[in-house]
Amino acid sequence: MKVLYYDCFAGISGDMNLAAMIDLGIDENYLRTHLAKLKITGYTIQVTKDQRHGISGTKVEVILDQKEDHVHRNLSDIEKIINNTQLSEKVKITAKEIFKRLAEAEACVHDKPIDEVHFHEVGAVDAIVDIVGAAICMDYLKVDKVLASTVELGGGFAKCAHGNLPVPAPATMEILKGIPVRQGSAKFETTTPTGAAIISTLVDDFDDQVSIKAEKVAYGIGHKKSDELPNVLRVYLGELTGEQTTTEILHECNIDDMNPEWYDHLMEKLFQAGAKEVFFTPLIMKKGRPAVKVSVLSTTEKSHEVRSIIYTNTTTLGIRSYMVTKDALERKLIPLNTEWGEITIKASYYEGNLLHMKPEYDDCKRIAEEHSLSLQEVYQKINNLLEKSGNPE
Repeated sequence: MKVLYYDCFAGISGDMNLAAMIDLGIDENYLRTHLAKLKITGYTIQVTKDQRHGISGTKVEVILDQKEDHVHRNLSDIEKIINNTQLSEKVKITAKEIFKRLAEAEACVHDKPIDEVHFHEVGAVDAIVDIVGAAICMDYLKVDKVLASTVELGGGFAKCAHGNLPVPAPATMEILKGIPVRQGSAKFETTTPTGAAIISTLVDDFDDQVSIKAEKVAYGIGHKKSDELPNVLRVYLGELTGEQTTTEILHECNIDDMNPEWYDHLMEKLFQAGAKEVFFTPLIMKKGRPAVKVSVLSTTEKSHEVRSIIYTNTTTLGIRSYMVTKDALERKLIPLNTEWGEITIKASYYEGNLLHMKPEYDDCKRIAEEHSLSLQEVYQKINNLLEKSGNPE
């Protein structure tokens, strides 16, 4: 299973994340080309090499043409910018979800409706570049899973548009509720609200004890210099080793009095919140009433948010929650050249032996639409190619 691991021993910020991704091997020109699709001007991206405490890595700085960006954007303004681009749907969805987490945190901290929140630093050009850039890089890597360590928050006070605020900033702490954190290793802000929103959106599980065979190790250099700890974000790209068993939480409830039209909206919100699996099962309850069992699998970090969504978006009066263990086959995403260009093949393995291969659905759908073919034709041709070529690794 191909994984990306964030080692946040010195926190994370938007620019540190971009720097780590470039240091990991993402082509700088690829990132610039895709960011240009935003059609936002007034900035340049400076990529340099730097060191902190003798650790060499990449440093990224988004330099604005003007000293300050005076445009205060709300969530809908930013979503319009993202929607009106030629970026892939996956990148758009990820970027909008990161911004939504920021907006929700700011709304909670300032006690305002989400539509009335204007982002200040968060809505500035540099934050848009950091967040959309994070989504572009994640799409480029095509990993099976994203993991992270406990997140260091720092300490002391930080200046912002509202004056001096304690570290971690209120928005940062709001975003990271339910996520393992620590603070006090440094007297400065090591994790920014933008960094918190990025990692809380992208990461599937937070675990300090994971077994990874690292193929690449990279370092994103931050802008702070301190004797206390190196202002560095370390990331690993590699394969999980050992038995792939995780402990997750299954939430269930039975509903017999809800408008069936609401279930699609419920499923969408649960997946946006980071649910691993969502499924509905028809059943018969007392007095012969038809009903639906809602089942949602989530990590412990996402449990509170999942339960909140179920309570506020259904008519249920109670939820059953219990721990389950989940085994997963080893999976790999393998590129395959076809007559329509490169696509992704999903391969699964048991005890090192190949069991299944199938093409990525989104790739097949895109090909079918672009070449006026049926999905059946596309799948058949790709499967024939796989039978001839054998294992595409």
